[in-house]
Amino acid sequence: MALTRPARALSRLVLLFVSASSDRPLVPEWLAVPEDANALAPLVWPASASRDAHGELSLGAVPVSTLRAQFGTPLYVIDEDAVRARAREVKAAFDAATARHGIAARVYYASKALLTTEIVRWVTQEGLAVDVATGGELAVALAAGADPGRIGLHGNNKSVAELERAVDLGVGSIVIDSLIELERLAAIAERRGRSCDTAQSVLIRVNTGVHAETHDFLATAHEDQKFGFALADAEGVAARVREIPSLRLVGIHCHIGSQIFGTAGFAESAARLVELYARLREGGDLPVLNLGGGFGIAYTSVDDPTPIEALADGIVEAVARECSVRGIPLPNLAFEPGRTVVGRAGVTLYEVGTVKPVVVSDDLTRLYVSVDGGMSDNARPALYGAQYSARVASRTSDADAALVRVVGRHCESGDIVVDAEYLPGDVAPGDLLAVPATGAYCFSLASNYNYVPRPPVVAVSAGRARLIVRGETIDDLLARDLGVAADDSREDHT
Repeated sequence: MALTRPARALSRLVLLFVSASSDRPLVPEWLAVPEDANALAPLVWPASASRDAHGELSLGAVPVSTLRAQFGTPLYVIDEDAVRARAREVKAAFDAATARHGIAARVYYASKALLTTEIVRWVTQEGLAVDVATGGELAVALAAGADPGRIGLHGNNKSVAELERAVDLGVGSIVIDSLIELERLAAIAERRGRSCDTAQSVLIRVNTGVHAETHDFLATAHEDQKFGFALADAEGVAARVREIPSLRLVGIHCHIGSQIFGTAGFAESAARLVELYARLREGGDLPVLNLGGGFGIAYTSVDDPTPIEALADGIVEAVARECSVRGIPLPNLAFEPGRTVVGRAGVTLYEVGTVKPVVVSDDLTRLYVSVDGGMSDNARPALYGAQYSARVASRTSDADAALVRVVGRHCESGDIVVDAEYLPGDVAPGDLLAVPATGAYCFSLASNYNYVPRPPVVAVSAGRARLIVRGETIDDLLARDLGVAADDSREDHT
């Protein structure tokens, strides 16, 4: 788009402030000035992301201007082909790694990352099972046609109704998280007449004490947190399960955290888990070890996620090594990837509303770029300090790169979409801004803060865009407020 004279003047002012070398204290150590502030980092964006001769970004061969005209902004865009391809890659990697040791793998899609009926259809058609954690997630999976026998149910506080529903449906496995839940489930399964060959299959979630090198809120295997049983308590829990005819212990489960690079944490956790497995199998068959997920993706150009094939090989080798040392057979393995399946496939589109340089100190200025979304459509930066990237999507520019902070429209100073990024210094109101790697945990964590409707979700593939989740409207939000209807019928007492 052509810049107005005030916008060009603002661009020159911005570059005076933000391109100066004295501003480097505002820049994170990992963020370098790019040679080209229009370039798309290859591991961050979906493979289908490209620019045309005019510099406009396309996703799944659909121009972003078309997406804005048809669906508006903010907008979640999901590349269907990228999700399907990644689901196949992940399944193939774990199938190959386990087959080399003569065992089988089951790969569950961790649906909390991004859950719609279409997403469930894509991943199940590509061979994945589905992991859910609430009755709502279970309902979506079922509405998509998922086989209950290929669903695993998680959660640290499953309700009686959720457990009853799972048993009635014949959910493939339920991961037990507490002694209270164990007794609840046992009573439900007994009332349903489950025993012997029809007993409900369960796994015990344990905490191995391995601390994933990630944000504290994402580390889920340390001792002082809400999930699972301590290693020292797991044998007693297993003994109790084996006393109950309506339940069948099929394995143990561990998840060490999220957004993890490398295999060291998984290997250490596997060693501790196998030690427990060796003791538990003395009391009966235990065919499955579920090692969870948490595999990281690239959010910025400096992120270097471990290839899924290397992860699969490294984790399976670690388990095989520990079993060999103890002289015990290697069990079948299960995994629960979510972010790595859908994260890179998602891009969020925003429209720039205002741009302003903010003086931080006498010689430090930061350019704030405000967009029409924010923490209501991506809570992760506010929750975890998560880092993202951004690019102007509606055009390219030869303007010098300027240091910017992309912020949302909410009444919070922590409403940050991208904490630090270099964009062309002439970024201006009306520009389309694209934030990549938003396929995981953005739609899932979305809210109506400040009464902002949640955005639609659009799937793109081979030049075609289709709505898979309708965006909310103000009328949708008001429809839930019973006081609105009451105002129409209430007598005037003034």
